[in-house]
Amino acid sequence: MIEAGKFTLIAGPCVIESAEHCHFLADSIAKLVGPFIFKASFDKANRSSIHSYRGPGMKEGLKILASIRAKGIPVLTDIHEAGQADEVASAVDIIQIPAFLCRQTDLLLAAGRTGKTVNVKKGQFVAPGDMRNVIEKILSTGNNKIVLTERGSSFGYNNLVVDMRGLKIMRDLGVPVIFDATHSVQTPGAQGTTSGGNPEFIPTLTRAATAAGVDGVFIETHENPARALSDGANALPLHELAPLWHRLEKIRASLNE
Repeated sequence: MIEAGKFTLIAGPCVIESAEHCHFLADSIAKLVGPFIFKASFDKANRSSIHSYRGPGMKEGLKILASIRAKGIPVLTDIHEAGQADEVASAVDIIQIPAFLCRQTDLLLAAGRTGKTVNVKKGQFVAPGDMRNVIEKILSTGNNKIVLTERGSSFGYNNLVVDMRGLKIMRDLGVPVIFDATHSVQTPGAQGTTSGGNPEFIPTLTRAATAAGVDGVFIETHENPARALSDGANALPLHELAPLWHRLEKIRASLNE
């Protein structure tokens, strides 16, 4: 599904806002770019504020994600607790481990034991080479379907920076690497009760990461980012997705010329 040498798009809203919205975005993205992996969270457990919208919860969220999957669109979602792994695995194709939780051994082992592809976001506080320890934990379950995702590193307070060297370092660990364009331009907690972002840098960073040889990009998108219920400040407007993706495909194809 995500393989080294192929170029994959992971896209969707940050959080499930409703079934209707998820189906609208899934259908729209498929029409705009063709095959892709749909991403949405049923629970955003690490929101900045207690008052922030977290999602519909696991039961309703998995029902919605399963209905997207029934259309033939692969689905990715994240888990925050080891006890969620098996139930989530029944409804999705890829289990994602959030960056803040990438060192949680029990969570990694539970995800690995499902046999699903496990996408681990590199923590903002973790060196690229240290992700070998994450890989080893999942491999210990007998699961070798592992993907790593770069989403920037902490650079002082409320700021992230992407070190393109890390993309090669992680690919040299022997697993596919995805570049998370939208969270890499996030400014964590910068708006007090919410995170901010600089989405104008998404095209620049995705072009650079693609030229560096990543195996895909992760882009959260929304038809109206200003009204998104989570991470709208760093989401790519839906109408900008197709032009960017097609340009990235050309860059990726040029690497093989």
